[in-house]
Amino acid sequence: MIALGCDHGGYELKQEIKKYLDEKQLEYVDFGCDSTEAVDYPVYAKKVAKAILSGECDKGILICGTGIGISITANKFKGIRAALCTDCFCAEATRLHNDANVLALGGRVVGPGLAVKIVDTFLNTPFSGAERHMNRIKQMETE
Repeated sequence: MIALGCDHGGYELKQEIKKYLDEKQLEYVDFGCDSTEAVDYPVYAKKVAKAILSGECDKGILICGTGIGISITANKFKGIRAALCTDCFCAEATRLHNDANVLALGGRVVGPGLAVKIVDTFLNTPFSGAERHMNRIKQMETE
């Protein structure tokens, strides 16, 4: 199950991503927002992070205008590894190396065609499981 969240700057791109997920018959929960009316992105980043940490969802996709603020908020939660990606190489690398569980996108940065390819890459790239990457993730998670 995929958790979706956005603010007003990411609403239109989220609609495009939902079309892609529907076409691929991938299940998701949309935690909002539900329009282009101004809202605060931390509200939606927190909902998505909590859904992943509770086990309700396996991965998340967060979208705000740049993807920066919403990813910073999600990364405040221990166990969330949100990666802001602007291309498929980054999406693949963050799954292979970081086992990222949240993809962050900028609705005003990445167009819908590229965004769908980034989402596809993120969702279909497994974590490598390589010991060096597992060790680095452990280092990220410890204080």
